[in-house]
Amino acid sequence: MKSATLPSLRVDPELRAAAESVLEEGETLSAFVENSVRAQVHFRRTQDEFIARGLAARDEAKRTGVYYSAEEVHAELRQMLADKKAELRK
Repeated sequence: MKSATLPSLRVDPELRAAAESVLEEGETLSAFVENSVRAQVHFRRTQDEFIARGLAARDEAKRTGVYYSAEEVHAELRQMLADKKAELRK
């Protein structure tokens, strides 16, 4: 696979210094920037998927007229968590 480049990025010297100050041992600024871009791409895709699921659930509730209160949802989530904890203890 061929590699590609990201556009050059001009930043304030303070931002560059801040980024360099948090580099891990042996990590380059380029690697840090690449990892940051990857993380942001993943975050935005995940956020878009989350919003799409929420909108689909809203539309389904409107279509069916079936709605659940926050208390009902929280109770179900608490039960799922308790079940999983019990399963992991076995």
